[in-house]
Amino acid sequence: MRAVSYAAYAEPPVVMDVADPSCPQDGVVLRVRATGVCRSDWHAWLGHDPVPLPMVPGHELAGTVEIVGPRVSRWQVGDRVTVPFACGCGHCELCAVGDTHVCPQQTQPGFTGWGSFAEFVAIHAADTNLVSLPDSLDYVQAASLGCRFATAYRAVVSQGRLNADQWLAVYGCGGVGLSAVMIAGALGARVVAVDVSDAALQAARAVGAVSVVQAAGLDPTDVAAAVIDATAGGAHLSIDALGSPTTLTASVMSLRPRGRHMQVGLLLADQANPPVPMGRAIARELEVLGVHGMPARDYPEMLAFIAADKVEVSRLVGRVIRLDEAPAALMAMSQPTTLSGMTVVDLSR
Repeated sequence: MRAVSYAAYAEPPVVMDVADPSCPQDGVVLRVRATGVCRSDWHAWLGHDPVPLPMVPGHELAGTVEIVGPRVSRWQVGDRVTVPFACGCGHCELCAVGDTHVCPQQTQPGFTGWGSFAEFVAIHAADTNLVSLPDSLDYVQAASLGCRFATAYRAVVSQGRLNADQWLAVYGCGGVGLSAVMIAGALGARVVAVDVSDAALQAARAVGAVSVVQAAGLDPTDVAAAVIDATAGGAHLSIDALGSPTTLTASVMSLRPRGRHMQVGLLLADQANPPVPMGRAIARELEVLGVHGMPARDYPEMLAFIAADKVEVSRLVGRVIRLDEAPAALMAMSQPTTLSGMTVVDLSR
């Protein structure tokens, strides 16, 4: 099969012919129809999040079932599916209650094994992890849900418990951040978006943010003060969708009493264990939580939310490219960009 691969960290990825994946006994091989280009793949490529080498990146995917393992009962060849980026083992006590995304033995395409920047990808524990796609959602749109929209949905709705008329602060208006803005707006909440990019803030306004904070040159205390002013007392929920010690601190500091901070953006390498303003958390009884994607169990609720025309997921897609263009798109994440929306690889091109 054709796939994007890299053999060493920071080495330019290349499109090459590699062996087709073997089908797990309890899994499937999917024909990849579309896959997102995500910053998490960029972190792995640079070695910030170490992966076995050589690696085929890609974890935001949609496709069809090509081969079915003998221990799979729920799926057939030709089924249209997607899959969470964190797949459960299917056997442990966490998987038994549906918490597959925090399974200690989880597998992740593009991280624990070869991913979806390829014509085919193998998925383990298919009966536990695969999610059926409605016919109303095309493959590019489904891939755009990937880890970004699904993670944002869990952060805002499930973990964040955001209600209508409450305030959400979103730090970082990339794929996760813009998804969170859209979801919050559909719930009837109000959003203040924070970023250092005017283009990102403009994109946030376009999808529903009612207020924005230009954070370039400001320290976390000043950013938090601006958010508190914009929300008349602080956000009920704040999401660090970027992942840095600065945005984490500002997010926690910008909450009103009993507010909730959601850490979605990855904190890796020398930023993996940043200080958290716990004095503020204690004094205001704040919740500081992490969000690690969304389990397959919860996908039907999210897909029903989309099907009810609550959000236009097509607005998340900024650029659709061919597989041959994927290496350049991944490496381009090392540079500042003014592009709005995520890049999706369409393997039918």
